[in-house]
Amino acid sequence: MAPHVLALADGEGLAREDEWAAGQAESFQGALSSRGHGLSSPGHALSSWGHASSSWGRPDNPHSPNGADSLENPSPRATASFQGAPNLLPAASLSSKRAREENGSVPEVSRSEAVPPRGVGSHGLPVSPPIAQALAKVREEVELGEDDVAELFRAHGDDFAAVVAAADALRREVCGDTVTYVVTRNINYTNVCYFRCGFCAFSKGKLAANLRGAPYLVPVDEIVRRCEEAWERGGTEVCLQGGIHPAFTGDFYVDICRAIKEVLPDLHVHAFSALEVWQGAATLELPLRDYLARLQAAGLASLPGTAAEILDDVIRALICPDKVTTEQWLQVHETAHEVGLRSTTTIMFGHVDGPRNWARHLLRLREQQQRSGGFTEFVPLPFVHMEAPIYLHGRARRGPTFRESVLMHAVGRLALHPAITNIQASWVKLGVAGAQAALRAGANDLGGTLMNESISRAAGASHGQELPPEAMEAAIRAVGRAPRQRTTLYGEPALERRQASFGAPPLAEPLNPSVNDANLKPPSRLVRPGMAAATS
Repeated sequence: MAPHVLALADGEGLAREDEWAAGQAESFQGALSSRGHGLSSPGHALSSWGHASSSWGRPDNPHSPNGADSLENPSPRATASFQGAPNLLPAASLSSKRAREENGSVPEVSRSEAVPPRGVGSHGLPVSPPIAQALAKVREEVELGEDDVAELFRAHGDDFAAVVAAADALRREVCGDTVTYVVTRNINYTNVCYFRCGFCAFSKGKLAANLRGAPYLVPVDEIVRRCEEAWERGGTEVCLQGGIHPAFTGDFYVDICRAIKEVLPDLHVHAFSALEVWQGAATLELPLRDYLARLQAAGLASLPGTAAEILDDVIRALICPDKVTTEQWLQVHETAHEVGLRSTTTIMFGHVDGPRNWARHLLRLREQQQRSGGFTEFVPLPFVHMEAPIYLHGRARRGPTFRESVLMHAVGRLALHPAITNIQASWVKLGVAGAQAALRAGANDLGGTLMNESISRAAGASHGQELPPEAMEAAIRAVGRAPRQRTTLYGEPALERRQASFGAPPLAEPLNPSVNDANLKPPSRLVRPGMAAATS
């Protein structure tokens, strides 16, 4: 078979659906009006990465032995970092396209064999037995298992439409037709980081010297100035995250919180990933509980759920080998909940992962929430590939498809119910149109207005740095829903906060001085929790 034909075939030799790249979603407005669910049928083209030069096939093909689910049992070298070698993925994770090219033939699979028998679901749509069984469990309030969740993620065609319809119905039952958002400012205080995350185009270091922007470190007084500016524009929250400079200790994060709260005692400080917390505690040689209590006393009010990526150590070994492990991430958040801090949850998907890994991630979040109860929401974050090192090295695909991105919100709603009730759509990752599609698939929150955003833009996303309240509420009303401004913990902001958020003046140009100006001296030994766990 000709290579250009093979490039368009799936693992069964059938035509592969066109695929969508996160961060390039502005062109799919027409994909929001099919079947009465406001969603495209999964075959509509949005932005294709399935070209002849791609080395990746469909990771979610349940019939393919080479899909992403094969990463459950990788070869020993699959646990190494992708850095520094031309081909570190296990042989089992080679694409079905490449395998077909090497074998010189396409396996014979008839349509009758490829399509299972179908019944009719409760929403009047024909569905396959595995999907019907999983949706029946949701209706009967029976917890979904790993196999159920993985099957939901593989839904195509009418199965896809049925899953989305079920998630949207559950959202309406639990959250009503209100869509919430928060007026917040994002501050990424440095892009210098000594960790080796293959998906990150934001950090600067020996492994990322050729990527966007010069290495910077925002001084504490500039952080405070930006917080004051956010407050004047109606902000109720500041979200603080950044790279981890080799010279940072836990005192750096404490000092930031203290400086902000001295000037703005009513501003909610939502800050620091589990990796930053773990590294901060380790550098001060403090137990997690003691360090989190110190941060809380300095003004920290909640934690973002970042650094979760995929809570499956098989995948973490490939994309972030020296970062916190799955258990370490969960331990940070459980301890935070125990000391009285709430936190969010995230998933960063669509790189070297697949349905089985996603299912494990969701179930670990659900189990943790059942134990500690401190998660406020679930935030899917599609992988933005354009400048990501792991993609530039040819070891990841171009982010999730549109279908996968919609399903992540829908399946998140179904699998996490009733433990986590808020599902957030990230407009900065999906674009406004993509976020609106997610609102029709189980999501009930649009996240923050942001004011500034650096991490997704560094990876190549182009959806802007701010979605002000006027635009946020217009986007929500456009899908027939009612907007509501909220606080970080889903309360009601004061009237004067809401009034100040509309018609806000432009932001001043932020100051990002060179990191060299700080004259920071790194220690002789760096904290690498993932590596320490692997050798213990």
